Amino acid sequence: MKKKILFIVGSMNQTSQMHQIAEQLVDYDCWFSQLFTDLPVANAFIKHTPLFDSTILSGQFKINSEKYLLRNGLQIDYQAKKNKYDLVVYCTDMHVPKRIRETKTLWVQEGMTDKYTLLSKIVKTLRMSPGLSGGTSLNGTANICDIYCAASEGYKNQFTKLGTDAKKIIVTGIPNYDNVRQFLDNDFPHKNYVMVATTDMRETYRLENRPAFIKKAVKIADGRKLLFKLHPNEKVERAVREITKYAPKGTMVFSSGNTNHMIANCTELITQYSTVVYVGMALGKKVHSYFDIDELTRLAPLQNGGISAINIANVCRNFIEHNEISIQSRSPVYHIEKALRYRNNIAINE
Repeated sequence: MKKKILFIVGSMNQTSQMHQIAEQLVDYDCWFSQLFTDLPVANAFIKHTPLFDSTILSGQFKINSEKYLLRNGLQIDYQAKKNKYDLVVYCTDMHVPKRIRETKTLWVQEGMTDKYTLLSKIVKTLRMSPGLSGGTSLNGTANICDIYCAASEGYKNQFTKLGTDAKKIIVTGIPNYDNVRQFLDNDFPHKNYVMVATTDMRETYRLENRPAFIKKAVKIADGRKLLFKLHPNEKVERAVREITKYAPKGTMVFSSGNTNHMIANCTELITQYSTVVYVGMALGKKVHSYFDIDELTRLAPLQNGGISAINIANVCRNFIEHNEISIQSRSPVYHIEKALRYRNNIAINE
């Protein structure tokens, strides 16, 4: 019988990344579950209240992810109740139920983590639940999983500094941000605008002065055409109302659509706390962020031609079959060539 792998998903970005990794593991029985908890009180709140609807445990995140899984014919085992697994692949280590820790576990970085704040430090120091930090600043720092797959050496150093054993961390790149030049080939009809990518700070209970941010974007645009792309978790009506009030007439607003294609066609990119800033940077756009740009340059995900899913799948395979947790014994060029040969062989065999 095929060995079983469970992929824990959350946002659409996390879900699509896990799907790409699973596509490289056709020799295993792959299943998927939205992030879940075994804590009775938390499950009661998830079931009966909207308290967790702005998190990847519930609400639109769960609805959209499960729609994606069903649309792609993927197997769902919510809360890991149907099977016993040989490996569980996590999109976050901010909550891993105790029973799952008895299985081999692997963590995959989703993208940018939130800014490490005084609250993050207090939560970390007091060993409180990482979710109390109010964001993703502690994602990748719990040192709970057996292996950690990071986007870059910069992020490996960051996760190590914040508590995860460096020996566990493998720099693989991450699927949705490892080949951004592909986005230049697109059919998005608009071009040559200043793009603004917003963040769901208010929806995740963080402070934001949205009018001030819009006014700043207008100032940066300096008369040029503006396009706002809203975060998928935002309250659309409120956001559109604010943009209409503070931005010039004719400003474009999108609540859906391919963000990467929009970035590829812009002349300048304005962000808050959004991973998409890395897309703009890799495409040579002038970018603005609440993060320090030099720091972002250090952290930027590997651009490896789109083989991160293969890299991570190979780590999964090595760990399941051989208990190996390192693929760094040879140069990056060797691994890229090996991964491309593997991908080509899979295509031929199929």
